[in-house]
Amino acid sequence: MTSLRKLGSSDLEVFPLALGGNVFGWTADQEQSFAVLDAYTAAGGNFVDSADSYSAWVDGNQGGESETIIGKWIKARGNRSDVVIATKVSQHPDYQGLSAANIKAAADASLRRLGTDHIDLYYTHFDQPEVPVEEIIGALDELVRAGKVRHIAASNISAERLQESLDFSDREGLARYVALQPHYNLVSRDTYEGGLENVAERSGLAAVPYYALASGFLTGKYRPGTTVDSARAQGAARHLETERGQKVLTALDEVARAHDAEVATVALAWLAAQPTMTAPIASARTVEQLPALLGVAELRLTEEELGKLTRASA
Repeated sequence: MTSLRKLGSSDLEVFPLALGGNVFGWTADQEQSFAVLDAYTAAGGNFVDSADSYSAWVDGNQGGESETIIGKWIKARGNRSDVVIATKVSQHPDYQGLSAANIKAAADASLRRLGTDHIDLYYTHFDQPEVPVEEIIGALDELVRAGKVRHIAASNISAERLQESLDFSDREGLARYVALQPHYNLVSRDTYEGGLENVAERSGLAAVPYYALASGFLTGKYRPGTTVDSARAQGAARHLETERGQKVLTALDEVARAHDAEVATVALAWLAAQPTMTAPIASARTVEQLPALLGVAELRLTEEELGKLTRASA
């Protein structure tokens, strides 16, 4: 049984791969989503990541489809206490921004869709620098005190605003961020390394990176001359045009062969081995895509292999 990891300074313990819920209600319908969630939890997974805006970008969707599917699944399986549910606020079409009133209203809407009385980990999805951190943290603290949210976290935030938020929480004795969800992977390192990583490390935050597989590029299925049937193909394939992308694929192939492992598993294992990392996020549209993601829980790369990938991605 894969051992769970402590999420920063919180009392949450999570599987070393968070299952991304962005595909639920988008490229995976309810039946497919239930199958993926069942297979993930059957393998020991317990950490599901969503957002109130998933998947408002799809024609005919309103936002909240992912949370609704997760809520129906939890009810059908009766497993709420076994699953750590993370969701986010600021991007739902009806609940835009991080004003105190919006944060509280959006949380109530998320709770209704999820069919639960509490959210385990509640992220500010995109920071709004024009809103004082005092207002944001104050509203999040109210949710924690009311029992609607267990722990709070941030995503898409500058190092300066993150530090300011942590300092305010410490100074006032209010709820404090325990995790950070940055954009981070082998072909996008400057989105986290440096200032953000330094704040996370110094403050004991758990990093839970999104785009861990660069929209599918780091699965290895994007190669010169190939066409991939995916809603994210255009974004992923652009990495093929860069020298870094090609070097990373070559290094991933070499390490994957040495372990008889999937390329995606190796990419996630590199990420999981970096400082502050707790659980990369990756999504699966089908059950067949899951084993390569779940493999990160068992694969340990050597220092030499980690160095090879780090150099290739420089």
